[in-house]
Amino acid sequence: MKLRFGAVAILAVAQGAWAQSSVTMFGLIDAGVSYVSNEGGGKNVKFDDGIFAPNLFGFRGTEDLGGGYRAIFALVNQFSMANGAIIGTGIFGRNAYVGLDSNRFGSITLGNQYDFMVDSLFSRNNAISRDISGLYGFRNGPFQRLALPGNPTGAFDWDRTAGSKPIANSVKYSSPTVSGFSGGAMYAFGGVAGSVGADNAVSAGLNYEAGPFGIGAAYTNEKYGPAPGVPSTSVRNWGVGMHYDFGVVTANALMTTVRNSFNDAGVWMAEAGGLWHIRPDVVLGAKYMYMKGNEAVNDNHAHQVTVALQYLFSKRTMVYVSADYQRANNGANAQVNGVLDPNGASSSASQTVARVGLHTVF
Repeated sequence: MKLRFGAVAILAVAQGAWAQSSVTMFGLIDAGVSYVSNEGGGKNVKFDDGIFAPNLFGFRGTEDLGGGYRAIFALVNQFSMANGAIIGTGIFGRNAYVGLDSNRFGSITLGNQYDFMVDSLFSRNNAISRDISGLYGFRNGPFQRLALPGNPTGAFDWDRTAGSKPIANSVKYSSPTVSGFSGGAMYAFGGVAGSVGADNAVSAGLNYEAGPFGIGAAYTNEKYGPAPGVPSTSVRNWGVGMHYDFGVVTANALMTTVRNSFNDAGVWMAEAGGLWHIRPDVVLGAKYMYMKGNEAVNDNHAHQVTVALQYLFSKRTMVYVSADYQRANNGANAQVNGVLDPNGASSSASQTVARVGLHTVF
């Protein structure tokens, strides 16, 4: 209790010293039970967390510098509800940046932060998976031969829209909104001596919003290596998404692609879906997704259908049930995104994941 009181006292002193400053503590918590119909040949019922949204804890801060300018920062940690362990490579591995912001000129931020596949698609309501079943509804499928560097399945979140891979050492500019248009660009330094281009990344995005309608496009190219015995490669993503809010119904459509230059493996995806607010506290969501790989991934393709029902106790807390069914073709084994156990892929062409979960934000 003394520790908590001391922390409050320190914040009070800090806010007194900087009267025009603010620091916000926030978080997302998600936990539940998931059923997997076929995981490495057997059924599985398990505790699983961070599915509808990742479990996050963080701080955001601003300081008024005068003249319409603000200093901003964010420090965000991802953790497991199962055991409290930190997820990722550092205590603030999800986001850690500092920057300057103004209503007139936009913002520039430096650090470990999301690229525009997240900013222009996910964050701007152009990726329906965010609002239906979360991680299970994003991209994986029978595309292990994509062989994305450092990826747990070779294809997990292959279009980056779930935000699983922020970009380190990056400088990002985000414009203000002008006549409905906004956009930005990012460059990340590789930090490899003698090679400015090694391990670097570039990203850009453009959005337009007019009342209930919004559309966005994004591009990211991240380079890897070379490392001992491994040649350099680049992974390129681009996507276009849109949404329209009819009132009680919101409709979304999205198309994304990925290509790994190391093996020329590529996949493209198209999805469409929507949310129906049956009542203010009851929401039904559904979507269909089709993924198609090129010859380097054996021309594998897969269909996935997602349905979810959410009951909102309040604006912050809800309970939900969801189901994702994936069917792979061409003799491939299905794998729903987020099934990350050692033998997460199905031993057959189909895989169903059903879930009951509780989600809250603070």
